Amino acid sequence: MTIIVGYVNNPAGHAALDKGISEAKKDGLELVVVNASRSSDRSDAYRLGEGEIRSVQDYLSRSGVPGRVLTRGSEYDPAEQILDAAAEVGAELIVLGTRKRTPVGKFLLGSTIQRVILEAVCPVLCVKASR
Repeated sequence: MTIIVGYVNNPAGHAALDKGISEAKKDGLELVVVNASRSSDRSDAYRLGEGEIRSVQDYLSRSGVPGRVLTRGSEYDPAEQILDAAAEVGAELIVLGTRKRTPVGKFLLGSTIQRVILEAVCPVLCVKASR
């Protein structure tokens, strides 16, 4: 079985990756890291370049967890990227990182996270960055 990690290159993404690795080790599962970002000025900063993809793959290798990094076309909605990957691999769990939000942001939770929680056919675990 497989765990999906929705990953962007920020503290919340790093927290999700670390938690995904921890869960995969505990249950002997494979990890699929989905670099899900939308094509926009803000999200382009989160899109992984070739060097960053190798860095995440090296991090997975050092952790001892079998895994891979998927990058989808940034024209797709991030939630759709995560949900599609979960369906493709028959994910047992989806791990997402979240960050501190304003009162309005707390109400909305975040459109990507909210959509994944509502539409996923497997459990979704949201983790906060400690930084």
